[in-house]
Order: sequence, then structure tokens, then C-alpha cells
Amino acid sequence: FPSLTLGMGGVSLAVEDSLLDPFSNPAKGGRIGGARFFVAPGVYRVERGAGAARTLPFGIVARSGTWFGGLAVAMQGLDMGERFEAERVFPCPGCPGRGLDPTRPDRTHGNRYALAMLGNVFPGTGVSIGGSVSWAGLNGIQGVDQLYLGSVRIKPDGHALDLRIGALKQWGEGRALTALLVHNRFGVTHDVLFLDQTWDTTARVLNQRGRIEENVERSRTWGLHLEYVYPLEGRGWRLGWIATTNLKSHPKIPTYVIPDIQSIPRDPGHSEAFNLGVGLSKTSGGLTLGGDLIYEPIWSHTWADSDQPVGTVAGGTILPGGKTVENWFRFSNAVVRMGLAHEFRDGESRAATIRLGLSAHSINYSLAQQDHVQATTRGAHQGWVEWTPTWGLSFRFPGWEVHYRGSVTGTEIVRLGGDDVTITEPGGGGNILAPINGPLIIGALRVVTHQISIAVPIR
Repeated sequence: FPSLTLGMGGVSLAVEDSLLDPFSNPAKGGRIGGARFFVAPGVYRVERGAGAARTLPFGIVARSGTWFGGLAVAMQGLDMGERFEAERVFPCPGCPGRGLDPTRPDRTHGNRYALAMLGNVFPGTGVSIGGSVSWAGLNGIQGVDQLYLGSVRIKPDGHALDLRIGALKQWGEGRALTALLVHNRFGVTHDVLFLDQTWDTTARVLNQRGRIEENVERSRTWGLHLEYVYPLEGRGWRLGWIATTNLKSHPKIPTYVIPDIQSIPRDPGHSEAFNLGVGLSKTSGGLTLGGDLIYEPIWSHTWADSDQPVGTVAGGTILPGGKTVENWFRFSNAVVRMGLAHEFRDGESRAATIRLGLSAHSINYSLAQQDHVQATTRGAHQGWVEWTPTWGLSFRFPGWEVHYRGSVTGTEIVRLGGDDVTITEPGGGGNILAPINGPLIIGALRVVTHQISIAVPIR
């Protein structure tokens, strides 16, 4: 989606984003005036040949009377990066039927996205309500190949469905209260191709044979988001507060195979995630300064179920359906964002705006693991910081406007405090949980993103 404040480090608690706000909370679409068509092509690249993507979104947001709404679609081409290519053909039952061919370069995967939004403004009350439905068809997921050691091809096939209902109450003096209810359903199947090597004692050669494993991942999320923004005494100051609750269930978690790490099968699990944040902004003339501070506590419990009787070292038996391994995660994360925007006007219809920003995401967690088969317990602590400098440039002309934003996200600081780790999607918000055994090694890696959005009023 197009955004103005992402060029300011993503500050959002006390700074409005006229481009992005209607998509994050559909009730904020009540602030739309008229109709507007937009396109927002974007690209990103992971350094060291680890992957890239090109995305072309376009859509329309409009208001007629008290009703407002929007439609948006996007197509994405995702390159998985440099992968293994077999030098010769080997037996692989099932490969042709599943579209897996390691003798050819890994092709570009295509993802599809769509969103529909509808809402209504109640005149004279300052209240608007809205709902949105977004869907994603996923045939490629960046970085998933790093979760299966020894794999030569991975074919994801899945979807994500996001349902949102929002409400907005505005007062004349600049105060606003918003509420958002979210339900998200994520499901993907990974067809993973491995090469097994066997020794032919007669010919005295190594033979290779393909083996396909099917890994299923499912996640369900319910979320409630509250936000309150109001002006402070003194010209141009605004203060914003947020509180969010996410309840996640994980009916199925794949058995990942991570380098130098012993694989542990996992089945169901559940998580409770929260955030509490405060933001402050100051506007003076054409200059806007803003900053956010958010604390994210998270609790997660995952386990492995036995599908057959399992003997324990203590002489007991774990019956089918019993827990063989349990993992308890305790996260204490923090997000800091800061940014500025300066607008230079040339009359009322022409303007240029420069934006600069920086965000930092600190991830810290502890893991307590209990193995009921071996009658052992273990603990670990990990932490690192993801830094994201951002920048942006906008031009507004009579009848149209163009916006550019860029960012570089990377892990710069790594603390190795144990031998267990949870792997999450960069920037948070991921659905991957992987409690494992073995040493943690995180190398510095950067993702560079560019996006240009053009908006044209229709009437």
C-alpha cells in the first residue's frame, strides 16, 4: 500500500497518514474526500543474492455522500535467490506432478493480493465505521528455504485472509478515538525436495534419489486495536496512545530443519501478544517531527504430540496424543521510531516534501523447554536489534501527486545467549515459530526497498 509516514521511519501514533490509514483501519476511510486512483510499484532486494521481488499494486478509494470504499489489487514476482541446481537427472517420484525440477533454475514465483473496503459516515456525530476484506494467494515466501537444511527445492502453496471492522470517533478540537477488530487466517503447504545419497557397493558410486516432504503450517489470529489521539496545550503538539491484543492459535507448525540444529517435530500451540505505545508529534509551519515508543510483551506455548506410545527414560509411557516436548517463549520486544517531514510550498497547488526517519526493533526473548521423553529441561535467551533508516520525497501538482520512499532494513547487533531460537518474519508480525536445538548464528543481512506511488484525483 502507498504510505507517507513510512519515509519518516513509520511514525504513526500521533501523525496521520492520508495514504495508508484507510487500509490499516477501514473506518479512517471516512476522511477520504472525493475519489482517487493510485498505483504504487515497489521493489526490494536482499543482499548477497538472497532474493528480490517486484510488486505492482493499483487501486481506487472514493467517497459518495456518506458512503466510502476502496478496491486494490497487486501482482508480485518473487525471486528466491541463488539455489542448488542438479548437474544430472536423478529418480524423483512425484516431482513432475508437484512442479519440482532441480535441474532448472528456481523460477520466479507469483503472488496475488486483493482488498475491498466499504464504510459509512454518520453526519453530525463525527462517527464512521468501515470494514475490509483482504486476501493473498502465496506461491512464494522469501527466506523459507533457510528453514529446511539440505533441501534443493521448496514449493509453497497457501493463502492469507484478513478481515477487519473499524470504528472512528472524531471531535472538533482534533481528538480522535479508533477501534479495530481483526481476524486473520494463514495457511500454507511446503512441498520440500531433498536429495538422499546412497552408496552402491557394486558400482562403488554414490547414487542420488529425490524425496518430497509435505509440511503444513496453519495459524489463526484474533486482534483488538485501540488508538487515542488528542492535541496538547501549545501550538502544533499532538499525543497518541495505542493498546493492542493479539490471540493466536497454531493448529499446525512445520518440522523445520535448520543448519547445525536438531529438528524437533511440533504440532499445536498458542500465543498471546500485546503492545502498548505512545507517540508525540510537533507541527510548525511546513515542518513535522514525530516519534513513537512501543513495548511488545508476548507469551507463546508450543508442543509436540505423540502419534504412538513413546517410552521415557524414567520407565513410563507417553500415550498417543500426549506431549513429548513443550516450549515456553517469553518475549520482551520494543520498537522506537522517529522521523521528520518538511514541506516546501509554491502556492496552494504545488508543493515538495522531504522525509527522513529511523526505526529500531529490539527483539529479546527467553525459552524454557521441557523434554518429557528424556526427562530434561533447558533454558536460553536471545536478542538482537533490527535497524531501518528510511527516506522519502513527494511532489504535489495540480491534478496529481507522486511519492517516493526507500528503506534499508538489517540486523546490526547480535547477542548470542544460548542455543535455542525463535524465527520470526523480519519486522515482526510473522507466523513462524521454530523452537530448536543447536547454536544460533545470525549474520548481518540487509534488505533494500524502493516504492513510487502516484495518486490522481478522479473528480
